[in-house]
Amino acid sequence: MNEENAQVDELGAADSGAVPFLAVDGGLHGTPHTLLHRRLGVGSIVFMVVAAAAPLTVAAAITPVVFAASGNVGAPVYFLIAAGILTLFAVGFTSMSKYVKNAGAFYSYVKAGLGRIAGVGAAILALVSYFIMLVAVYALVGMLVGNVVATYTGAAPPWWLWSIFGWLIVGFLGYRDIELSAKVLAIALILEALVVIVLDVAIIVQGGEAGLNLSPFAPSEFLSGAVGLGVMFALLGFIGFEATAVFRNEARDPDRTIPKATYIAVIGIGLFYAFAAWAAAMGTGVDNAVEVASTDPDNMVLGLAKTFVAPVFFDIMQILVATSIFACALSFHNVVTRYQFTLANFRVLPRMLGAVSEKHRAPSTSSIVLSLLTGVSIAIVITTGLDPYTAIYTWLSGAATLGIIALMALTSLAVIVFFRRHSFDKRLWHTMIAPVGALLGLGTVLVLVLSNFPLLVGGVVESAVIVSVLVAAFVGGVFIALHMRARRPDDYLALSEFE
Repeated sequence: MNEENAQVDELGAADSGAVPFLAVDGGLHGTPHTLLHRRLGVGSIVFMVVAAAAPLTVAAAITPVVFAASGNVGAPVYFLIAAGILTLFAVGFTSMSKYVKNAGAFYSYVKAGLGRIAGVGAAILALVSYFIMLVAVYALVGMLVGNVVATYTGAAPPWWLWSIFGWLIVGFLGYRDIELSAKVLAIALILEALVVIVLDVAIIVQGGEAGLNLSPFAPSEFLSGAVGLGVMFALLGFIGFEATAVFRNEARDPDRTIPKATYIAVIGIGLFYAFAAWAAAMGTGVDNAVEVASTDPDNMVLGLAKTFVAPVFFDIMQILVATSIFACALSFHNVVTRYQFTLANFRVLPRMLGAVSEKHRAPSTSSIVLSLLTGVSIAIVITTGLDPYTAIYTWLSGAATLGIIALMALTSLAVIVFFRRHSFDKRLWHTMIAPVGALLGLGTVLVLVLSNFPLLVGGVVESAVIVSVLVAAFVGGVFIALHMRARRPDDYLALSEFE
């Protein structure tokens, strides 16, 4: 056996022997990650993570914001730039996935590259960021479903009733075999992608508002206005793609499946968004796009459905925007469930979260606990009386986005350090050039997000509170690691197979 394979086998052995198995229903034996279903292929994982990005919602809601914030029609280019940065991130991320044999994603990569203490800090920050995003999405589910029901029935029950309804369905699906969630997400994703494509093709076939052109791709156009804001908002539409590694334990062949799914997700999303943004600019007219996006962002894209397809297509898109957000909630629920599961099996979180259901071969206990926590959180935000979109969703999704971008930048740094310390992979592009490019790109976006954060979350006070919560999450993880080192040294040593 050569030196590299010996090192990899040693790492895998350390990972697989981390903890004994806890079963929900009893009767199974082995380590937890080996008892999960391992049948997810590339397509299923892509559906999982792309659904989290909610492509129809991005096309209909975030694209107008990119036009308005940048002050130009360069949105297609900004989506491509964001995809380029994240593709660079994926190069190092997937290269390292061969040597990180657990589903901790950000936690595992930061731990392997920067050490146990930073890794646990990243773990808690990731857990808090994704959890916050999940609660934010539940609020948006309530608002969007409520709007659809009110439009077609005239009934106007409170938004939170629909949030609770969505929470119940997600909890049911999340408890069961992951393949059920994958099938639901596949259907939702195919439908929402299909309606956007139909609209885009209709715009192109009819020549848009004033003929087709490539002016959004002209440097004189996309380099004018607020370029940084355009890229920043474009990158927000990709949040969720990075979660491919979270499903490692349930993938058929993780060393091949995870890299393929990651590349397909980020490149596919980027091309989809760029094409949809260009079609939107053509549909409204290049000269009108920024004004329409600024004055009537809600109807910029949906309104094109009436003009270029049919009035009924507007209704279909409005309904599918609501289902798109529901699919997003289900995807994030599955991500957080598996984060908890992995951290429990490394003794960072209570052991009960590391249990596997004998019936469903899934981390069902983790799913139940997450459903309870999100249910309590939904109840709390309901009592505040805040608007579900302008306050709850905007503030919480802004906080989660900031946390996830910071984690991606930290992960890029961890990749660089990891491959400098270990000679597993000597390819300069994969282990240095691409990760450095990703770190620079993500670092720039992180600075842009921080400098514009009061705008994103509604004020300076809100911004300070949210940043403080995220910093506290990372620091809290650091203290957990220090406590483990002092009180549970064996568990602490088991956290890292690289030191």
